[in-house]
Order: sequence, then structure tokens, then C-alpha cells
Amino acid sequence: MNAIDTGLKPKERADVARELSKALADSYALYLKTHGYHWNVRGPEFFSLHNLLEEQYREIWAALDDIAERIRALGELAPQSASAFANLTSIKDGDPEKDSSEMLKELIKDHGVVISTARAALDAADEVGDEASVDLMTQRLAAHEKAAWMLRSSLGDR
Repeated sequence: MNAIDTGLKPKERADVARELSKALADSYALYLKTHGYHWNVRGPEFFSLHNLLEEQYREIWAALDDIAERIRALGELAPQSASAFANLTSIKDGDPEKDSSEMLKELIKDHGVVISTARAALDAADEVGDEASVDLMTQRLAAHEKAAWMLRSSLGDR
């Protein structure tokens, strides 16, 4: 087997990968909820919310691959099963019976969860000098902060 030479020690790579796995699980849970709410949103603002949620779930979907591939580049296996994701995330399943404003409020809260998880992964990566993971998590922070802002603005909040 070829040695992995990233300039990081095996334990450092494993520690960062563990935090990235949590970010991946939270992102996947948020993807599923956003996609489900995209299908089930209704009301007078249906068209604009349906389109906004589609834009957001597509962006998250693309990021899932980036996060999983970073975990693999660190020499660890990315979680891939529903049970593995369920054990790693604190984001709860969505409820299609909620009205659109409740859906958006829940998604805003969940973006906050992902932001927190991404910050923890960023901190772990920064601590060991893993600039590639820092960069990836910085990008994810910006994306989730923007998504939360757009959802808040859709509710008339700042």
C-alpha cells in the first residue's frame, strides 16, 4: 500500500476527516430536507420559494461530493449509508405538513447547524495546517450563510 503524503500525520488526517464527516452528514440531511420542502412548499409564494429551494438543494448536492472527496484525499472512508449519516447529524427530518414560513424557519435553523459543524471542521483543519480543508470549509460557510440570509429575507427578516 502506498503511503499518503499530505504533510499531515495519520492522526491529524483522521481527526480532520472525522469533523468533515460530521459536516458531510449535516449537509446531506439539509440537502434531503431542502429537496423535500422544494417538493412540498405551497402557498401564494409557491413559485419563488420552489425555485429558491431548488437552487439551494442543487448547490448543497454539488458540495456533498467535494466534502466526501476531501475525506478520501485525507485517506479516510467517507460515510455513505443512511444509518451512518443519521448517527452523525443532529438535523431532524422535515415535515411536509408545515406551512411555507415554518419550512423556511426550520431550514434557517438547520443552516445554522451546518455553519456550526463547518466551523468546527475548519478549526480542526486549521489547527493541523490542512489548508485544503480550511479552504473547503470556508467556501461552505459562505454558501450556508448566504442561503440562510436568503431564507431570512424571504420571510421579511434581516
